[in-house]
Amino acid sequence: MKIRFDGRVAIVTGAGNGLGRAHALGLASRGAKVVVNDFGGARDGTGRSLSPAEAVVEEIRKAGGTAMADGADVSNFEQVKAMVERATKEWGSVDLLCANAGILRDKSFGKLEPADFAKARCASGRQLLLLQSRVGRHARARLPASC
Repeated sequence: MKIRFDGRVAIVTGAGNGLGRAHALGLASRGAKVVVNDFGGARDGTGRSLSPAEAVVEEIRKAGGTAMADGADVSNFEQVKAMVERATKEWGSVDLLCANAGILRDKSFGKLEPADFAKARCASGRQLLLLQSRVGRHARARLPASC
């Protein structure tokens, strides 16, 4: 039995490289329409470019899938809201969420500065809160009245 996601819409954050890229390609290969979200910054959170997300979208399209690139900063409520609304407007819903984005502070815990720890923690935790609140609203709206 092969798991399929035909007719489903997925948002994958941090999807320009690494595991996020693998998640986006895997979901698309199983029929999901994928929002390839990547801020496009360096691993330490600096810089910004839509190029990594666009490259993954191109891979998905060449393989026959459907995808869109999005450069939202997932720690920013307005940008997350706009990304979810864009996907919903284009494809009608958001069904799956793979919150993979993060920034790396490549230091041992003993050498990590409090500001670096706070920024990395915020990038991970805040994206979960913001994405789940926005995606959850759309999902709840589609539940049958009996739920």
